[in-house]
Amino acid sequence: MIEAPPSNASLPAADQGRSLVTSGPARLLDRKRRLSMYNQLFKWLCIGSAVFVCLILFAILIFMARTGLLTFQSVSPLTFFFSNEWVPENDQYGAFVFIFGTFALTLLTMALSVPLSVVVAIFLAEMTPAWLKNALRPIMDLLVGIPSVVYGFLGLTILIPLLRELTGSFMGDGLLAAAIVLTIMVLPTISRITDDAITAVPHKYRDAAYALGSTRFQTTVQVVLPAARSGILYAVILGMARAVGETMAVVMVIGNTPQLADSLFKPTAVLTSNIVMQISNVPFDSTWNHALYMMGLLLLIISLLMIVLIRIFQNRSDVR
Repeated sequence: MIEAPPSNASLPAADQGRSLVTSGPARLLDRKRRLSMYNQLFKWLCIGSAVFVCLILFAILIFMARTGLLTFQSVSPLTFFFSNEWVPENDQYGAFVFIFGTFALTLLTMALSVPLSVVVAIFLAEMTPAWLKNALRPIMDLLVGIPSVVYGFLGLTILIPLLRELTGSFMGDGLLAAAIVLTIMVLPTISRITDDAITAVPHKYRDAAYALGSTRFQTTVQVVLPAARSGILYAVILGMARAVGETMAVVMVIGNTPQLADSLFKPTAVLTSNIVMQISNVPFDSTWNHALYMMGLLLLIISLLMIVLIRIFQNRSDVR
């Protein structure tokens, strides 16, 4: 008959203590090894995820550049970037109209949205009581999440008829209508980030300005806004990035006509609207398709430059 090994309870007290002493450090060592293994696994998982995201980004850049640069096998760069003639049926691929329209629309949107957004942010951060802040800030956050097609539909059905009545324009769509729609879209983003930047300014700056006899207006304009300059620029660039890349809302109100806009009420087109309107009807391996990919590459480069500027201003803000 096989006897079971003696348990710790049958051992003398000295042997039990010795067994506990030897088993305690071993358990602690095993736990440290497991934690070290988990930490290393989590570390390599994070590194792998970051590398995977970078590979996706570089793959997109390489694919867009490889396809877009094929345009210059049939079209010279000068013609593509500086010609107004966009007639793919006649092998004319001048994208200056869309490039000019993109920058003109972005600048007009910023001219309308930035002053209004800063005023809204100052009102939220400096003048409203706490209960009103708690009510308005969630509303601003909700406005950011509204789909762009909703803004475009409202602009198409409400804004354009209103502009026709106010201005007597025959069409109503164009740069102004698109800029107003984009202003409404980017205003919550710029306002909320600017609000956070103003709120982050230390109160001692305000107290010092009031102690020197400054009014609230002087304190806000000459002390608070300069102190929050980096955050405000961050908000403006982020709003510009959204305005440059917006598609559906712009398509619905800008007119989508490849002509240079010499007035605010003349239908025109931008890079995003031209890509969306034509990509579904283009032969895959054609100069037309390559030209649209080149437009997409331009948008991607502009967006990347915006992100780089955001990181630069964010780093300056962190240093301060």
